[in-house]
Amino acid sequence: MTQSVETADFVDELGPVDWIVVEFPGSRFKGEIVPELETLVERGIVRILDLLILRKDEDGTLDAFELSDVDDSELGGLRSYETELAMLLSEDDVTAVAAAVEPGSTAAVLVWENTWAAPFGSAVRRAGGQLIASGRIPIQALLAVIEEDNEELAKEGA
Repeated sequence: MTQSVETADFVDELGPVDWIVVEFPGSRFKGEIVPELETLVERGIVRILDLLILRKDEDGTLDAFELSDVDDSELGGLRSYETELAMLLSEDDVTAVAAAVEPGSTAAVLVWENTWAAPFGSAVRRAGGQLIASGRIPIQALLAVIEEDNEELAKEGA
């Protein structure tokens, strides 16, 4: 019974979990994004739960790498989070993501907890609420709407 109470406490304190796949055409991933990711972790905004690097050769051959398999020049300080990773991604997840990666590219698959939202989520659960829908608007879609609005404003002003 003690274990289920501890699990319940952990789940109650957990924030929303998101994932992304970022592709670097031409396999130009050199770790330049690492300092910003480290800043988010250090500020308590996110907690990295899983990180995987995928490389797809020009012939479509796929190699998947955990942090321990990747050179420090590509990871920078991310190696320090390696002991905290939950290894949430399954082989099926990797296969599905790999289908989207272009040949000759490197991709980073990142799973993180939004720790900034954990207190709000906990309050919702304590109040008897539950999350029933969630979504994300891609940046490209927002930029397209802004561009369209600017074009309309320009036409009206002409």
